[in-house]
Amino acid sequence: MQPAKKDSPAAVPQTVLNAVATGFLIRAAWILLLHTYRFRVTEDHFAFGYETGRIARALALGQGFSNPFHGITGPTAWEAPVYPYLLALVFKLTGVYTPLSAILILAANSLLSALTALPVYLAAKKLFGPRTAKWSAWAWALLPYTMYWAARWVWETSLTTFLLTTAFWLTLELADATGKRALRLWLWFGFLWGVIALTNPTCLTFLPFAGAWACRRLARRKERWLLPAISSALVFGAVITPWEVRNFVVFRAVVPIRSNAGAELRLGNSADASGIWMAWLHPTQDVLQMRAYEQMGEIAYSGMRGREALDFMRRQPGLAAALLLEKFIYYWAGVPRSFEMWWQAVVKDPVFPASAILAWWGLGLMLLRRVRGSAVFAMLLFVYPLSFYVVYPHARYRHPIEPVMLILIVYLLSQTRELRGGEAAPATEDHPYT
Repeated sequence: MQPAKKDSPAAVPQTVLNAVATGFLIRAAWILLLHTYRFRVTEDHFAFGYETGRIARALALGQGFSNPFHGITGPTAWEAPVYPYLLALVFKLTGVYTPLSAILILAANSLLSALTALPVYLAAKKLFGPRTAKWSAWAWALLPYTMYWAARWVWETSLTTFLLTTAFWLTLELADATGKRALRLWLWFGFLWGVIALTNPTCLTFLPFAGAWACRRLARRKERWLLPAISSALVFGAVITPWEVRNFVVFRAVVPIRSNAGAELRLGNSADASGIWMAWLHPTQDVLQMRAYEQMGEIAYSGMRGREALDFMRRQPGLAAALLLEKFIYYWAGVPRSFEMWWQAVVKDPVFPASAILAWWGLGLMLLRRVRGSAVFAMLLFVYPLSFYVVYPHARYRHPIEPVMLILIVYLLSQTRELRGGEAAPATEDHPYT
């Protein structure tokens, strides 16, 4: 008689798989019943994926990774490559800007969104046990606000969310992995972060903190960490190097994944900024900006716009600091329209600020009780949004960390009875996950 096999650390019960399937079916029904696949046809279907859609169209038509705006403007690195190539594949299969291509790409988004319940479950189970993990997975699958970007936007948001949540869980796994499994996990860690970098490089702010935390945990347990970490870094470099080489060959300049950092910085920083995206200064909305982009070229144009933003920050540091505070509030409480005040956005969508309050409350409780993994949660919530405070906030920019926020909310709610009873969870001064 063979001994029973132990459950794998990544084992997933049927109920969580049911949550994934249910979440996907609900998202798919949203697409079909609400006709979210019908995008505006004005501006030559620009609303179908915006810059990503334009680049995907160029790829599908054999023009290379190019033309992110209107017309033929040449090679680009305005967007990271993974999602445009995915959309280009859809265009090749079902036609450029067709209803069927819209249904297919939104369905792919929805599948990625539903699959995010898996790393949500695995991360929550590792720290809080199966009950909290199951509730977290089902909450992600069923809550309407988790579905919006997948069912309505042709963008990399759902892919980024799935990848970043998986990276978060993998970070937790690295802390107690040993032997050959540890090396495998480190190699997957490097590969995953390479894909994340080529999907949404703003996520990279979390990478050094996640890696350093895992290395520190292993060092405290006197486990090998240096060679596995170096191997992981080499895999990461191998994944992103071809794209970096392509950018250097095309632009004769070092372009760190995307070329538009300076342009994005300028769209959120000037004397007439109000803490939100100044869309009217974007090349797709302003004839003069489009003309400058065409005449100067992408790299020079983005560099010029970045220098304008930095010059404003140097000349008016007080106003720049006030804008930073506004962006911080908008990131967590909700972004108002240009004619609204911040409190109007809160009233219009109370779920957005309420979820932030509950998530931070849950994090505070974890830190107070020194619950294992609390440092990783804190690093993600503190570090990931920093670039958006500097550039500008958007509701979509918070979505990649909302699975982790949801875990914190479910953890907080699971402690409600204990809090009412006045009981304190046992604190551990030197827990290997803290």
